[in-house]
Amino acid sequence: MGFRTRQIHAGIEPDPTTGSILTPIYQSTTFVQPSVDAYLSKGYSYSRSGNPTVRVLETKLADLEHGTDCATFGTGMSAVHATMLACLNAGEHAIVSDVAYGGTYRLCTKVLSRFNIDFTFADTSKPKEVASCVRENTSLFLTETPANPTMKCSDIAAISDIAAKSNAVHAVDNTFLTPYYQRPLELGADLSIHSTTKYMDGHNATVGGAVISKTDELAEKIRFIQNSTGSIMSPQVAWLTLQGIKTLSVRMDAQSANAMAIAKFLENHPKVEQVRYPGLPSHPEHELSGKQASGYGAMLWFEVKGGLAAGKTLMDNIDIWSLAENLGSVESLITHPVTMTHADVEEAERQRVGIIDGLVRLSVGLEDTEDLINALEQALAKA
Repeated sequence: MGFRTRQIHAGIEPDPTTGSILTPIYQSTTFVQPSVDAYLSKGYSYSRSGNPTVRVLETKLADLEHGTDCATFGTGMSAVHATMLACLNAGEHAIVSDVAYGGTYRLCTKVLSRFNIDFTFADTSKPKEVASCVRENTSLFLTETPANPTMKCSDIAAISDIAAKSNAVHAVDNTFLTPYYQRPLELGADLSIHSTTKYMDGHNATVGGAVISKTDELAEKIRFIQNSTGSIMSPQVAWLTLQGIKTLSVRMDAQSANAMAIAKFLENHPKVEQVRYPGLPSHPEHELSGKQASGYGAMLWFEVKGGLAAGKTLMDNIDIWSLAENLGSVESLITHPVTMTHADVEEAERQRVGIIDGLVRLSVGLEDTEDLINALEQALAKA
């Protein structure tokens, strides 16, 4: 079946009791067992270890990513954390994209590094640089592509090959493009990570995360961490996410079309210093993006001439676009990463990897293209 069919039907069966077309919300802590000998005969015992509503979502996400299984979590960061706990032991080493979500950087440098785990933040857009960072104790590669917020893209197949030769696991944060546009497991990666908060939900209604595994062995490791740490997704969140996924492809196509139009508008605007969007030929990894993904997504950034002061003026004086964290929703959002999403990244490190003070990040929504562009035009006039 095609993706649009599977995003609606994969993992879904009518409720056997009532025939309900929507999966019920099993808001239950525990599940009564028929007998001691028949323990777990119905598949569930306690919702931390498994819940019927959550399991339907996990089945659907595994199908969409062409993985063997999926484990869902309370947040996207819980999904990243579980991946690292499943793949790294004390004394081991991980290679992480030098541009990644600020929470990922914080987790590595301020939490896990306390437990004798070493991290190298490498430019994963350059496979040779990644290969030069490999050590004998390297156990995990974590690639974020496109990267948040600079939109740098990395060759998933090339890094997967390096990881395989190093007997290490390659995990890819696929939040920005979703399995509709990019499927890392098909390109050689071992794990695909999502903040389901973003495009999977699509409506600014939930927070959640997911890890899809290529093999049963990895899936068991991830699920062990999920159960042991208790960082699970709730049935209510799973149910809402199931509804959001049904329109994922339609939303992605429309939002990406809006993003392309806005990127072209900004690239030709006299008050804009630079624009980064993978769909523009000016993007350094434009060719790679077209090769490993079927779409360019709805995230981009630009810098206003005049730097930080001009950027702040624009963000403080714009209509329709909401000044807020998060991304991937039907509402268009505008964000200042240095102040908001990447505030915990040290200034020197931000400057090194290109997260400049004047960077304005856009998450393009579903509003009329003309309205979004007009709002930017008016705000740029004030800047």
